[in-house]
Amino acid sequence: MKFKFFVSVLLNSLLISFLGNSHLLIKQIPETLVLIIFAFIFVNIFAGTLIPSTKNNRLLVCQHGTVLLYSFYISIILSSAYQIIYVVNIFNNINLEYVWNLCLCITVNFIFFWNGIICVYLTSAQLGLKWRIIGLVCGMIPVANLFALFFILKTTTTECLLEIEKLKINEQRKNAKICATKYPILMVHGVFFRDTQFLNYWGRIPNELEANGAKIFYGNHSSASSIADSAQELSQRINEVLTETGAEKVNIIAHSKGGLDCRYALAKLDVAEKVASLTTINTPHNGCLFADYLLTKISDKIKNNVANTYNSTLKKFGEVNADFLTAVNNLTKSYCSELNQELTTPQGVYCQSVGSVLRKATNGKFPLNFSYHLVKHFSGENDGLVSESSFKWGEKYTLLKPTAKRGISHGDMIDLNRENIPGFDVREFYVELVHDLKERGL
Repeated sequence: MKFKFFVSVLLNSLLISFLGNSHLLIKQIPETLVLIIFAFIFVNIFAGTLIPSTKNNRLLVCQHGTVLLYSFYISIILSSAYQIIYVVNIFNNINLEYVWNLCLCITVNFIFFWNGIICVYLTSAQLGLKWRIIGLVCGMIPVANLFALFFILKTTTTECLLEIEKLKINEQRKNAKICATKYPILMVHGVFFRDTQFLNYWGRIPNELEANGAKIFYGNHSSASSIADSAQELSQRINEVLTETGAEKVNIIAHSKGGLDCRYALAKLDVAEKVASLTTINTPHNGCLFADYLLTKISDKIKNNVANTYNSTLKKFGEVNADFLTAVNNLTKSYCSELNQELTTPQGVYCQSVGSVLRKATNGKFPLNFSYHLVKHFSGENDGLVSESSFKWGEKYTLLKPTAKRGISHGDMIDLNRENIPGFDVREFYVELVHDLKERGL
C-alpha cells in the first residue's frame, strides 16, 4: 500500500511539473494543447483514486487530496529549478514569453494545491481544527506555507494508510466474526455524558466491534445521577436487552462511573445471574481523592451554581433526573471506600478491569490537561481524572502504558476525540478485548 501510494505521488508530481512548465511545448507544437488539457483534468480528478486500496469514498477523496498535495510539494521544487535554469539561459533577453511561462506554472500549481487542500479539509478526520486554521493562515506566506503543508501531509498520509489498512484487515477477518460473543455487549457510559443518536459516547469503537460480529447495545441511563439510581436504570436496561435479543445474559463494558453503577446493580439489584461478564474501563473503584478536596474547598454557593446550571441544561434536553452534586459526591474516595465494603464481587460473573495513564498533562484534552495536575498531586500517575491506584478490580487487571510519549487519557479510552494515537489503537484494543470474551465462551 505504501509503495503504491508513493509511486502515485512521484508519477503525479512529475506530470504536474510537466504541465506547469509546458508553455514552450505548446508554443512549438500547438496540437499538444488538447492532450495537455486532458492530462490536466485527468490528474485533478483521478490523481489519488487510481490506487486500488479502498471503496470508502471519504478515504478515497482524502487520499486523492493527499496525493495532490504531495505532488504539488515536489512539483514546486522541480518547477522552481526549471524556472531558475530558464531565466539564467535568457537572462539578457527576458521577454513576454517568459512571463507567460511563469504565469502558467503558477496557475497550474495553484489549482492543484487548492484541489488537494479542499479535499483533505473536507474529508480528513484527524487533521483537527488547529492545523486547518494554521494551514489557512500560512497559506499565502511563502516558506511558512510549505512548513504548514508538511505537517498537514504528515497527518493525512498517516490517516489514509492506517484507515485503509484497518478496512483491509476487517474485510479479511469478516467471516471469522471474532467479536461474535455468545451474549450481546452492553456498553455503559460514564458520568456527565450519555449516548445520543447524534454523538456516540464510544466514538468509532462500536462500529469496529460490529464489523467483527459483535451485537452492541447501550446503557441509555442518565448522565448524572447517584450510583444507586443509575444502577436501577441499568438493571431495567439489562432486562430490555434480554427481552429484545432472547439471550440469557449480557456482557457489560462500562467506562468510568458506569463501572461503579454496574457493580452496584450486580451486587444489590439481583441482576448478577443475567450478566456473563463485567469489564470496567478506567473506573475509579477507590474513588478520586481530588474530588474530596474540591468539594471541601469550593464554596457551597459556587457548587450549587454549577450544579443548577448543569441540571437545568440537561432538563431542557429531556433528562429530568440529573443530579450533578450527588454524582460528584459518589465519585469521592470517602464515598467509594464505604461503597467497596458493601459491594461484593458477584459469583459466576467474569470480572476484569482496565486502566491507562497519561505521560504528561499536555497530552490530554481540556479539562483533563488541567485536572491531571490535581490528581497527580493527590494520588500520583493518572489518566487525567482517575489515578492508577483506583483502577484495579476483579480477577484480571490490565494497565495500558504505551511506549509512545503520548500516553492514554480518560477520554482516549472511549475514543472521545476520534484520534489515532501513536502506539495505541483503541479500536483494535476493544476488538481484542471482546474477542477474548468470545474465546472464554461468553
